[in-house]
Formats: sequence, structure tokens, C-alpha cells
Amino acid sequence: MQLSIKSRLIIMNFLQFFIWGSWLITIGVYCSQTKHWDFKSFGAIFSTMGISALITPTIMGVIADRWVRADRLYMALHFLGGIMLTTIPFAHTPNQMFWLMLVTMFFYMPTISLSISVAYAALAENKLKLTKTYPPIRVWGTIGFIAALWSVSLLGFEESANQFYLAAGSSFLLGFYSLTLPSVPPPGKGLKESFTSILGLKAFSLFKDYKLALFFTFSMLLGASLQLTNAYGDTFIHDFASIPKFQDLLTVKYPAIIMSISQISETIFILFIPFFLHKLGIKKVMLIS
Repeated sequence: MQLSIKSRLIIMNFLQFFIWGSWLITIGVYCSQTKHWDFKSFGAIFSTMGISALITPTIMGVIADRWVRADRLYMALHFLGGIMLTTIPFAHTPNQMFWLMLVTMFFYMPTISLSISVAYAALAENKLKLTKTYPPIRVWGTIGFIAALWSVSLLGFEESANQFYLAAGSSFLLGFYSLTLPSVPPPGKGLKESFTSILGLKAFSLFKDYKLALFFTFSMLLGASLQLTNAYGDTFIHDFASIPKFQDLLTVKYPAIIMSISQISETIFILFIPFFLHKLGIKKVMLIS
């Protein structure tokens, strides 16, 4: 039986963030407690996500917009990212780890925006309302992230290089699965646009609206605090294992599961948004009437 387009996109989102969740929270433990590198070195390694996010999503976005089908580019990036993830355990110094992670992130970070492009194109082609249909699909990405955290923790991979192999296997799986995704031809092929339009620089004009500028500022600050938690939270909990009083606690034995509470709360609140909007709409109707 052929899966519906919603089910196919749910699987894509689940695997997309399962890859990231397999190592994002636990890489700090691997670097600090398994490799015994200092936090200055780890901070540089963790910064590869931010560096890559500033560069390759724009470049790959231009390629998908003008020359290559988004679904095929998405597939290629996951295969290349999977190959790079298998090399990370062979890094013996923080410097080697930095460069391997940077290349890995160059391949992975664009796939987040490409997954959205593929989903939007598929839903539009099937004449489904994006604002209503996409959020319940996207929430499965967060569920995939949670599933990865639980898998890594229960399998005992938090301090092991196996977390990267788990992520690599998931990346290869998603690469093969991408062959089944709907075709997304380059929408800007043959169009003549200015250099600023091609790079999406015109989007900065939105900051003329102080509400959007304020929203972006607070989002940036929230994102910074979130990444600090992602980077050091699991490592902080692991440190309690050296204290006899705490070492037998489930919290200390499975820190990644505890860290998944933030993603679980995110999932719950996302699912409740339509309910609150509906209630708000009823109140407005009642006030108007």
C-alpha cells in the first residue's frame, strides 16, 4: 500500500532530526570525558554548526533554486554527511575533530532548509493548506530528535563514538529514502534576478518592521541559550557520576533522556497551539457577536 504524502513527509522529518539528535547533546561528553579535551577546544568544535549555518544553506539554496532538484540535492548531502560522520571517531586531536565536524556540518545544515522546501512543494502540489498541514508533520522531527536521545542513552553510546555511527547509519537511510520523495524542480531555473535576490539578501528589508526586528533579536538570544544548554547540559549531569552519593541515580545514568525533557515539552506545546488558537477564535467571535 502506498503511503500518503503526509506519512512520507513525517518519515523524512523524523529521520532528519534523528540524525542530529544522535550526537548533538552527547558530543560534549564524548569530547570532554572520553577524549579528555578541554572545554575551550570543545567550544570551537561546537561552533562548527554556527559557522556552517552562515555559509552552506545559502549556497545550496541557490543551487536548488536554479540548477538541481531539491530532492536530489537533499539526497546527495545526506550521503556525503553520512560518510563524514563515519570519519569523526578517527579524530585524535581537537583540531582534527574541528575540521571533520565543520565539513560534516557543511553537508548537514542545508538539509534542514531543503527538507522544508521539499515538504512545502509536495504539500502545495497536493493542494494541501501549508499552515494547517505542515506543523503536525514538522513535530515528528522533534519526536525523532527525542527518539535519538533515548536510543543513544539506553544503548550506552553517550560517551562512545558509536553515537556518530548511529547518526551516519540514519543519514544513509534518509539518503536512500530521499529517492522516494516527490520531485522538486528548480523554481528559479532560467529566471534573471539580481545578485541580492539570488542570495536572498532582500529579506533583510523585513527588519524595517520593528516587530520583526524585535522578534529576531529575542529569537537569537533564545537560540544562544539553547545551544549553551545543548553543548554543556549533558556533560554537567555526567559529572555527578564521580560523586558516590549521586552515581546510582537514573538521572546520572541516562542524562540524555533527562535532556530530552525540553524537546518533549516543545512537542506538547506545539500540539496545543491549534487548541489555543481555536479557543481564541471562539472568544473573538463571541465578542464580535
